[in-house]
Amino acid sequence: MNRYNNTPITKTPEDPRLRYAVTKYPTILPSALDIYVFTTQGDRYDVIAQNYYSDSTLWWIINRANPNQDANSIFPTAGAQIRIPAFDRVGTILAQYEALNQLI
Repeated sequence: MNRYNNTPITKTPEDPRLRYAVTKYPTILPSALDIYVFTTQGDRYDVIAQNYYSDSTLWWIINRANPNQDANSIFPTAGAQIRIPAFDRVGTILAQYEALNQLI
């Protein structure tokens, strides 16, 4: 799994080295359709995404939907209640992500 597959690569005339562009994430507001779960020791966002979305690469959606958690970690805090955006919302969230990162 290459998590940088969809990240644009940039360079400038002043600095010809290739660099990954900064990834921008959409704000994921709560919805009445979202699911709330309590985490246990050893839970990981990629495993949770696989269980709820059948796609482990969507782990960042759950991570970003919970701003009270560490955005740089794949592990939610054990015992924390986290929000899992409804599966029906994933397409919209991905479209927002693509627009923010000019992937469309």
